[in-house]
Amino acid sequence: MPGSTSKKVVIHRFQREALTGFINPQSWLQPAGIEMITPSGALLFTPYEEIKVVSFVINFDGPTPFQERRRFQTRPKHEGLWVRAQFHDNDFQEGILPNDLLAASPYGFQLSPPDPNSNNQSLFLPKASLKEVHVLAVSGASGRRKKQPPTEEQIGLFD
Repeated sequence: MPGSTSKKVVIHRFQREALTGFINPQSWLQPAGIEMITPSGALLFTPYEEIKVVSFVINFDGPTPFQERRRFQTRPKHEGLWVRAQFHDNDFQEGILPNDLLAASPYGFQLSPPDPNSNNQSLFLPKASLKEVHVLAVSGASGRRKKQPPTEEQIGLFD
């Protein structure tokens, strides 16, 4: 499975050691958990209740999301929803959630972490691991629409 269509992930669990492996982006989210292939080739299935965070990583030996910056130092400039997620163990993670209902998964949330240059490129937070999620702000999107130039069909009221 490790090829151009597989992604490197580290599954961080609440009470156990982390698991490393590869997922298929089209089929990794199953109704009861996450399907992954280990570097040795074994197929693993991990239930959502055991998972704290799934990190999409550049390399397996890099820092975990809990060793890196977990909150934004300033207001983020990326477009999306700036959220703070609190886990059942009272730990937290901030990130940017896409402001698109079609991108939402019934199993959890895909976040962009606060540090864009980190080993952790993206984070998946299962809904089963979360105590609460707060939207802190809508970032990057302009609330104003651009003024459209008048078209030829419009009449001039004050000409």
